[in-house]
Amino acid sequence: MNKRQTTILDLLSKSKKIEVSSLALMLDVSQVTIRKDLDALEKSGIIIREHGYAVLNDSDDINTRLAYHYEIKQKIARKAAETIHDGETLMIESGSCCYLLALEIAKTKQEVTLITNSAFIAEYVRRYKNIHVILLGGEYQKESQVMVGPITRNCAQNFYVDKLFIGADGFSVDTGFTGNDYMRAETVRDLAKQAKKVIVVTDSSKFDQIGVVSLMDTKKVSMVYTDKEINLDTENYLKENQVEVIKV
Repeated sequence: MNKRQTTILDLLSKSKKIEVSSLALMLDVSQVTIRKDLDALEKSGIIIREHGYAVLNDSDDINTRLAYHYEIKQKIARKAAETIHDGETLMIESGSCCYLLALEIAKTKQEVTLITNSAFIAEYVRRYKNIHVILLGGEYQKESQVMVGPITRNCAQNFYVDKLFIGADGFSVDTGFTGNDYMRAETVRDLAKQAKKVIVVTDSSKFDQIGVVSLMDTKKVSMVYTDKEINLDTENYLKENQVEVIKV
């Protein structure tokens, strides 16, 4: 994905639907060039083409979610990976920042064991021989490619780790961290029982949204890795609740 295509996705993530002619003006390129970019994004399943418009695909497909704010998420992942030591065992849940974190760990660390309920993560890092993956069983969600439910909980109870990395779909002072899927949120809480620290990795846009189900109480989170655009009031609230905030 080139930089212009990343910019198109960032624009669509705010507006959901934009005219092709408007995109050409915004990016100062021809409509022919924009259409080629849109063709590539559509083939990846990230956008949908309508007559004269580009529309963001709201699917929960992993590749779709991974494309939003890709460069920022990559920076967050690289920063979070700095806390991981060679030989460490950790848990990592699903979420686009989590996928990029897993890849960064695979690229830069040695003999790390990743315990995960994400089949996508297991596939994502399988070619790296320095990473050992333990894939938790459970009910398989096809679009998100994660395992959820009581079987996942039972599998997780065999392990205890220092760190669990999770993503989030939203946040508010009243609700804490939130998600958009009840079963996945329940699984996150089950995994959290097996970890000393819960660490959230997410871009700042999620702090302007509220998911439909409770994911994690603020007081149960130790650290948040995000970007510099996080709202100052939100950042201060997190710090007041003893959550360390690391920005990239």
